[in-house]
Amino acid sequence: MQQNNSITEFILLGLTQDPQKQKMVFVIFFIFYVGTLGGNLLIIVTIKSSQTLGSPMYFFLFYLSLVDACFSTSIAPRLIADSLSTKKIISYNECLTQVFALHLFGCMEIFVLVLMAMDRYVAICKSLHYATIMRRQVCIILIVLAWIGSFIHSMAQIILALRLPFCGSNLIDHYCCDMQPLLKLACMDIYVMNLLVAFNSGALCASSFVILMISYIVILHSLRNHSAEGRKKALSTCTSHVIVVGLSFGPCMFIYTRPPTTFPMDKMVEIFYTIGTPFLNPLIYTLRNAEVKNAMRKLWHVRITSEHKI
Repeated sequence: MQQNNSITEFILLGLTQDPQKQKMVFVIFFIFYVGTLGGNLLIIVTIKSSQTLGSPMYFFLFYLSLVDACFSTSIAPRLIADSLSTKKIISYNECLTQVFALHLFGCMEIFVLVLMAMDRYVAICKSLHYATIMRRQVCIILIVLAWIGSFIHSMAQIILALRLPFCGSNLIDHYCCDMQPLLKLACMDIYVMNLLVAFNSGALCASSFVILMISYIVILHSLRNHSAEGRKKALSTCTSHVIVVGLSFGPCMFIYTRPPTTFPMDKMVEIFYTIGTPFLNPLIYTLRNAEVKNAMRKLWHVRITSEHKI
């Protein structure tokens, strides 16, 4: 990566400078990260192993869990390791790599949530044509397009970051590299650059959120024509989606759709977005989804039975 500055490395200030609190950070986020990987990998294995979870909804849930695991991995391991270090140094190239990974998987999560909402819309509002519209080939094409869109979004962030000149302090008052902390260190007028970042990331969050809300309003309106049992099942599924959307898009819009000002809760909001949401998503989808819970029970029953036979 070609540098536009004299700085070759940054120093992350992290969440705290207190040694005792850093130990707490290590323990807490190690548990969160292990839980995130375990929960999401369990959903991935369950969907891949179960014959009953072959619908498009679970196809997209598989990718949401995969992306959540990768999204958390782009942030959590370094945060955990840095909590044991007195000086949290990250090279310029490593910093930009983290920016790329953070936005690649963050953007992909947004696109997958939009695809899941689209799947629910077709299933409920266009039920007679659902099998034709949401056939497996279409789902695969949609996922590929989502990966391409995420890659383009991330490359746009890197192009913007490469144009930032750094000539003063290399202290990043954050626990990870992202565009907002880097903009504060740039030796230039960042007004235009911040508008570009807000357009690239903020507009993506806000527009996707509006699309999702409109789709769920339409779904709720159409449920009036369904039976009581059909409404209950549809509401149960959609409620899980809406909770995940709220958890993902609230912090996303708070971080990326405002001017480059600093608030005391900035780090906590981004912690919730990058660590908390990937941890909670598997819990939400398993606790509120009877089909996933039944498939998990069958999977563990088969494993236990096979081990006893051995």
